[in-house]
Amino acid sequence: MQQNDSETADRAGDRLDPSVWKIAGVALFGALLAQLDATIVNVSLSSLATELNSSLSTIQWVTSGYLLALTLVLPLNGWLVDRIGAKALYLWCFSAFTLFSALCGLAWSAPSLIGFRVLQGISGGLLAPMTQMMIARAAGKHMARVAGYMALPVLLAPVLGPIIAGAILQYASWRWLFLVNLPVGAVALVLVILLLPSDRHETTRRTLDWFGLTLLSPGLVLFLYGSERLDDMVGRVILAGGIAMMVGFLWTARRKGDDALIDLRLFEGKVFSTAAITQFLSNGGMFAGQMLIPAFLIQACGRTPGEMGWMLAPLGIGMMLANPFMGALTDRFGIRRVSAGGALLTLVATLPMLYLATRGLNLLVLIPALLLRGMGMSGVGLPSLTAAYASVSRQKIPMATTSLNIVQRLGGPTMTTVCATFLAWKLRPHAADHAVSSAYAWTFLILCGLHAFTFLGAIQLPRRLSDVETRE
Repeated sequence: MQQNDSETADRAGDRLDPSVWKIAGVALFGALLAQLDATIVNVSLSSLATELNSSLSTIQWVTSGYLLALTLVLPLNGWLVDRIGAKALYLWCFSAFTLFSALCGLAWSAPSLIGFRVLQGISGGLLAPMTQMMIARAAGKHMARVAGYMALPVLLAPVLGPIIAGAILQYASWRWLFLVNLPVGAVALVLVILLLPSDRHETTRRTLDWFGLTLLSPGLVLFLYGSERLDDMVGRVILAGGIAMMVGFLWTARRKGDDALIDLRLFEGKVFSTAAITQFLSNGGMFAGQMLIPAFLIQACGRTPGEMGWMLAPLGIGMMLANPFMGALTDRFGIRRVSAGGALLTLVATLPMLYLATRGLNLLVLIPALLLRGMGMSGVGLPSLTAAYASVSRQKIPMATTSLNIVQRLGGPTMTTVCATFLAWKLRPHAADHAVSSAYAWTFLILCGLHAFTFLGAIQLPRRLSDVETRE
């Protein structure tokens, strides 16, 4: 009888309150809107250049300016949540994003559109981390389960974005590429007002670390800008300047403790620091792969961009298939096994790229490899994020979100730069086709090494959530 009562209590503890799904559903609008907007605009740059009588090199700042503005504001997320509350900040983000979307739709030239996109990026930069933070707050130990389901619509954005963009460019004005955000933003605003609970009582009057902000925000922007322009001396100087500013921030933040823009004491916790390292490596491997695999299919295999697009579809399908099961798998097998298993599966699924680079393209090898790679990458992130959030108190979740998002954002360009620089070095002689394939084979070997390090990080995570001690 006691055993049955215990099992009943466990099942009751595993049930999620309906309010959690409401909060998560509202929060999802932020990540979905930002991702869908980015995808729609990215695939429409050439059309925008034509419509606005601009060069492609100029119009690409519609995307680059947005991303740099997004990065610039990211370090403020934790301080703003502490200062005004999550609900108020989310309302501001949606309101500003919707307003600047309308202004983008009313732009009269390429420079005006770029300027409005920079303003849009300032509000858009907080939508994704706010989504992550609110799901973590609401779901608690069930974050992997809730986030796994909530990630599905966001993963659909890269699929729906080109379809929506194509329909708009064919049947309507280019201005609707941005005006389409207005009805979505309006619905989101209503849902935030009606469904999100007020958290004003959780705010704290923390002073802003202005000196840290002037080091970290521009440092992140310079790092990201310079990492994409390493073939130019100016780009390398900018990258070095960005690194120097971030190092300066770390030095000052260690001395300021709780008064710093980012509380580095979070990383003193073994679970949080291990999860952050795993996130950095995992994100780095994902973005490096997103750069390498398409380039390999086009440059080494001679495929057209259109052919490359459908060849990469199994990667997204694999992620969509795996995400909904992350919560159940984490509950059953534990954080360490799922995250390390995902990293190992990603490594195993990347090894066939070495075979393809040396033996030639074979769709019977490529398609299942990409499907498994997508499934593996889904398995690394959510369990490690769940462990990171479980290791900090509720009051520290906004700061933890900011820290984890910065780590994730740095991982992508860092590892992409490493792989791209090595690939460019191997391709320097401009030799025969065999040399091109060999260069990609060596670079894929580096990518496999990165996934191996991700696996080594994941096996250091705690076995289960019950093993995680919350640090105040």
